[in-house]
Amino acid sequence: MCVFSFPARRLFAAVFALACATAQAQNWPAEDWTSRVAPPSAALSALEAYAFPARDDATRTGVRTDALLVVRDGQVVYERYAAPTTAATPHLTWSMAKSVLATTLGVAYGQGRFRLDAPVADFYPPFAAHPQVKVGHLLNWASGLDWQEDYEYAPLKSSVVAMLYTRGRGDMAAFTAAHPADAEPGARFRYSSGDSNVLAAALKNMVGAEAYADYPWSALFEPLGIQSAVWEQDASGTFVGSSYVYMSARDMARIGLLMQREGRWRDQQVLPKAWVEFNRTPFANYQPQADKPDAAVPGGQWWLNAAVAGAGRPWPDAPVDTLAALGHWGQGLYVLASEDLLVVRYADDRDGSFEHNQLLKLVIAAFADEVQP
Repeated sequence: MCVFSFPARRLFAAVFALACATAQAQNWPAEDWTSRVAPPSAALSALEAYAFPARDDATRTGVRTDALLVVRDGQVVYERYAAPTTAATPHLTWSMAKSVLATTLGVAYGQGRFRLDAPVADFYPPFAAHPQVKVGHLLNWASGLDWQEDYEYAPLKSSVVAMLYTRGRGDMAAFTAAHPADAEPGARFRYSSGDSNVLAAALKNMVGAEAYADYPWSALFEPLGIQSAVWEQDASGTFVGSSYVYMSARDMARIGLLMQREGRWRDQQVLPKAWVEFNRTPFANYQPQADKPDAAVPGGQWWLNAAVAGAGRPWPDAPVDTLAALGHWGQGLYVLASEDLLVVRYADDRDGSFEHNQLLKLVIAAFADEVQP
């Protein structure tokens, strides 16, 4: 038992009071966000010219932003939408869903429902064929399974297309579990929507079948005030953790604020700080690809702007602590903690012309140096 002297107790009380005062001084969204819209500027015009250029939608080429939301110090400083998307639209997030899944799992982790070094098969019996794969391996996309994450450009050999649309769509986790291994678990990174859907299936046994259908809402969405979320399930009743979360930009920003503030929402520690730290830690065996300089570094189902294995940062004009949830066709949630900025972008980019670094560079130029009241 620890016994504090009177001066020590006074010091502890003072530190605790300071922490509480700091928490209260921060801006938090209530039922809706408060807004403090930034005034027009040349830097803001440059951002809009990049994010919302004139475009011929018939060709589906060039940057096409559906929503762009910027939050600074817990307040909306910029917001713009392109029809038919509005502030109330639950937009398809594609693989941003993986980071939403990781955040949901973080609540379960804090409740003691699993360990990172626990075998996946403890929670998802069909994975018994892969007894060495741990939960942490799946979170790093390092299961070692033979998986091809090709999309519409190579559909015939694509594991993910088969999982989402053809023979695997009835039970996506079981489809993934049936794949053979081609590497030791944890030995290499291979991006896999299948790994994410096995995690979503494992969550069912972590929290119990009865609680599972409502768990993302009771554990995460409702405490954060998220009201727009839609999360599709496959025919087996498993959340499609890889791809099928729909959420408004304003609600997605709440998840960003939770991560920016190390898992805390007002006076509640929704996520353990250790979980946020895990999300922010680069996968140890990741090797950058020379032909993909803009590729972010994998963390725990989030993406990082880290310099690893002798390579430079993927987004050199963004802070090193930038954390992102990314999705197909240009979806993104960017958490720039050191700049006190959050960015949500929904989009329909089809030709690969969009650049994360360019967007973040322009956002920082427009908002990072803004004087706070």
